[in-house]
Amino acid sequence: MNAIKISKMIFGCRLFNQSRSVLGFIKSPNSNRSLHISLPRFLGLRCAINQTHKQYYVSHPKWGRSRVFPATCCSSSNNNSNKNDHISDYSTTLENHANDKNFETSYMQGGGDLDEHACRTETEVEKEAWRLLRDSVVTYCGNPVGTLAACDPGDKTPLNYDQVFIRDFVPSALAFLLKGEGEIVRNFLLHTLQLQSWEKTVDCYSPGQGLMPASFKIRTVPLDDTKFEEVLDPDFGESAIGRVAPVDSGLWWIILLRAYTKITGDYAMQERVDVQTGIKLILNLCLSDGFDMFPSLLVTDGSCMIDRRMGIHGHPLEIQSLFYSALRCAREMLATDEGSKNLMRTVNNRLSALSFHIREYYWLDMKKINEIYRYKTEEYSTEAINKFNIYPEQIPYWLMDWIPAEGGYMIGNLQPAHMDFRFFTLGNIWSIVSSLSTPKQNNSILNLLESKWDDLVGDMPLKIVYPAVEKEEWRIITGSDPKNTPWSYHNGGSWPTLLWQMGRIELARKAVDVAEKRLYADHWPEYYDTKSGKFIGKQSRMYQTWTIAGYLTSKMLLENPEKASLLYWEEDYDLLEICVCALSKTGRKLCARGAAKSQILV
Repeated sequence: MNAIKISKMIFGCRLFNQSRSVLGFIKSPNSNRSLHISLPRFLGLRCAINQTHKQYYVSHPKWGRSRVFPATCCSSSNNNSNKNDHISDYSTTLENHANDKNFETSYMQGGGDLDEHACRTETEVEKEAWRLLRDSVVTYCGNPVGTLAACDPGDKTPLNYDQVFIRDFVPSALAFLLKGEGEIVRNFLLHTLQLQSWEKTVDCYSPGQGLMPASFKIRTVPLDDTKFEEVLDPDFGESAIGRVAPVDSGLWWIILLRAYTKITGDYAMQERVDVQTGIKLILNLCLSDGFDMFPSLLVTDGSCMIDRRMGIHGHPLEIQSLFYSALRCAREMLATDEGSKNLMRTVNNRLSALSFHIREYYWLDMKKINEIYRYKTEEYSTEAINKFNIYPEQIPYWLMDWIPAEGGYMIGNLQPAHMDFRFFTLGNIWSIVSSLSTPKQNNSILNLLESKWDDLVGDMPLKIVYPAVEKEEWRIITGSDPKNTPWSYHNGGSWPTLLWQMGRIELARKAVDVAEKRLYADHWPEYYDTKSGKFIGKQSRMYQTWTIAGYLTSKMLLENPEKASLLYWEEDYDLLEICVCALSKTGRKLCARGAAKSQILV
């Protein structure tokens, strides 16, 4: 249990304010001395190191390779500091779990070293996967804080694959949590929380407060001839290809926070003042008023896992599913005090409106296709059937014969006069996980996955999107992106990391069996190419961490399905009764809930 015991320490790590002088100098609030840094910006937690002192190795039997740190890296007033791993605590209060027997007991019950794991011998593939996952762990001031995106020894130009990504770390976090190792996840959540408030500027413009970084990197900065310090350097999109802000990072952070508390039983974590503030900042950013008429979140292209131009700008399903999930997580974790009352009401109203909107307007099956096929257009009325003025000619030819009679799915995007009929796997799976879709719709999505197994799984699970855009459509939608050629990368590539999110046990087991035969032999690629996923991706990194973690998490969830239930949401029928339109005093009919209720409640 050493991995989860937290005790009070005095650190060499320091938190720097935003006060900054001109010409790239960053000033410490505790010093009059300015430090010039040649790199564009270093904002984050700093760990001072004295090179004249004897170095020691920070090593842990669970963390794989060691990293070198001088003995003064993180000085401690605790004489037993060599026995326990620690994390500095920036809350207004310090929770000391070292003596908290209730927390220790609940953690073991929630996700500790399980008897089932002890009884079963790990396969050679699993042993290799765990070794690689532990080797990818990044330490900061001697504490594990995340995993690198990839550890490909043959990659001479890693770009940003040598950073810790919030979305990429989620399957790694779940693997560690299910293994009973919660310290790295706690550290990750708290350190990324501190990065949330940093200055974020692109061409003299700063986005809204509350934005989480896409990733961060640990850099070593010299202080003088004998000292240097480690710095967490976040990327909020200002270095990303296309300079797109990571909309999904904050949503994943909230989702992971709930998973951490559910599995470990460390509910004191979510009650911390800084954590509550972080949740509220993310919610305020997502729930801020704008010009949009819909409850769905409006984003630009490339703002989620599909981080390149792929025609998903507008209201992509992936963002809506994660948004809904994060709202449900936040509603569980927000403190029920006077200061949160208005925010909680806003969250409830948005959840209700969003669930109705997605279930009613994003759902597609044979019945709905036939309805769209017969749509009248140019309807000007509050009673219009074709509310988004969708032209029947938009229905693609491939769809008519592809969708099964007993299946259906959520379309990829919906905007005025535009429906994206592509099947986006992550958005549909998270519609099931969060109960954004109805129980009947959930079953239909899984039926479609099973019926279209060769298309969506093939030789390697799972297609990120189906079908690929090709020819002139590819040139227009992707801008002739050489990485997103048809059936490659985000344009119909197969991504093994999606394995852990499948919602039907027999399908998940079948998919894991397919993947297991190749991943180890292929050196754990990031993605696969071709229509069936037969070839390793042409630009795929090897030893991709979330491929490894996705496999391990899938195996553990299959062995312990009761743990999977901690990550899923049941249908919340109370949400269906909440309607902001009921508050109107105008007497006008503002929504179509009454007419659609039979579909929504099924």
